[in-house]
Amino acid sequence: MSDVWTWHDNPDREHVVEGLPAEVVTEVERLAEQLTVLGPDAAQAGHGRVGGGGLRTIELLGGRGFFLYLAVEGLRVISIVRVMWLG
Repeated sequence: MSDVWTWHDNPDREHVVEGLPAEVVTEVERLAEQLTVLGPDAAQAGHGRVGGGGLRTIELLGGRGFFLYLAVEGLRVISIVRVMWLG
């Protein structure tokens, strides 16, 4: 089994980022890539419940928004589940 982590929008891109400004989508993608580099430690990044795969938040573009993600260690995936943009 590979140690490489990936990320995806869950359930899909349309549900997670549709209608958001392009710079917000780009920033979420950049941060998601950074989370994959953390691997299992991604479950401890951001703010939220401590523990493997817990729901977490990360501030976005100077705190004007945030996104929620799950770090699923068994699947080695960062699952972006919601992006909130306050503009």
